[in-house]
Amino acid sequence: MRAARELGIKTVAVYSEADQDALHVRYADEAFPIGPSPATLSYLNIPNIINAAVQTGAEAVHPGYGFLSENHHFAAVCKTWGLVFIGPPPEAIENMGIKAQARLVMNEAGIPVVPGTEEALTGIDEALDTAEAIGYPILVKASYGGGGRGIRVVETREELAEAVERASREAKSAFGQGDVYLEKYLMNPRHIEIQILADHLGNVVSLGERESSLQRRRQKVVEEAPSVAVNADLRERMSQAAIRAARAVGYTNAGTVEFLLDETGHFYFMEMNTRVQVEHPVTEMVTGVDIVKEQIRIAAGLPLTVAQSEIAMNGWSIECRVNAEDPDQGFRPSPGKVTLWREPGGPGVRVDSGVGEGYQVQPFYDSLLAKLVTWGRTRDEAIARMKRALEEFEVEGVKTTIAMHRQLFDDAEFNAGQIHTNFLAARMKGA
Repeated sequence: MRAARELGIKTVAVYSEADQDALHVRYADEAFPIGPSPATLSYLNIPNIINAAVQTGAEAVHPGYGFLSENHHFAAVCKTWGLVFIGPPPEAIENMGIKAQARLVMNEAGIPVVPGTEEALTGIDEALDTAEAIGYPILVKASYGGGGRGIRVVETREELAEAVERASREAKSAFGQGDVYLEKYLMNPRHIEIQILADHLGNVVSLGERESSLQRRRQKVVEEAPSVAVNADLRERMSQAAIRAARAVGYTNAGTVEFLLDETGHFYFMEMNTRVQVEHPVTEMVTGVDIVKEQIRIAAGLPLTVAQSEIAMNGWSIECRVNAEDPDQGFRPSPGKVTLWREPGGPGVRVDSGVGEGYQVQPFYDSLLAKLVTWGRTRDEAIARMKRALEEFEVEGVKTTIAMHRQLFDDAEFNAGQIHTNFLAARMKGA
């Protein structure tokens, strides 16, 4: 909405009963109720959202980065009703949303993928044969969806059948589709993603990489840009692979191509997020490009405001996700009323939040309260600013992950950049 306001565009917020007092509702030019608190009856209710757009005379819909943001059916319905979907075409969302299908497309585009099944599994016999061929450990992964759902690590042949069944059941519950596929499990890789922008005139650019290796149960916790593991040559090769991936599916708007980087420097396509990501601010901080503003311009049919030759990494940026969770209780969600909310400030500090004093943290949705972002001329300076900002950040009334982040930023290996996707699990109880 801030990006829209800078572009002179009026906004309409949609909200559930639980969010009637939320910041986004108060900030928008107009607000429209779309149903009861459960997401299935409001934020996932496509007819209600379309009705809100029609009733208010909206021209476009920005799906954010949750709920329906990667739902190709929703994007198609928007188009049917004459609404501009601020995101990629429905076909690109569908192709990249089915993980097994995405692997096939990337293979054809000459982009390396982690060894595994070419399509969704047809049965346990196929799973057993494939696992034997590529070797354990194996990942069982949902063909649809994301966010760490429908994924199991399998160490032995005896565990495989149960893991396939459980992953399929979880995927069916979370995404409505139970298809799964197999992938070789890489030991302690880095999670490196490339942010791309593509307009309707054929221009596709890379905004460089983000490191998202610090994860809890495959949910990102801390992100940074650039990555200590990526030099100029590797950045160029990964960026070109991401651009090829976008072109291969006729992609437009903002998207992120995610790779696993092994200890030998080889990278493999993992998936493509067909939306703006939670961690996009770190890329904005080091490139100076407003990604959301570019999204809106692209959706309006306008060209990108930057060429590849104009994009450069300037300094270092780190983001901490501050969640309403209790790390001492296995990261159990902590809904309730925020009785004190004091955000940090000062040079190189940015806070993206929808929370304030008196805000009621609801049990219905994601527990993310704020994104705390710092920038520095060097990684050390960005870390020093983050440590200061975490000390300044005060929240009372609900449990948060702030203390966990403070602990992490005192870790010598983290400060040296020696991280991987299993880093947090090895250090923190419940992670």
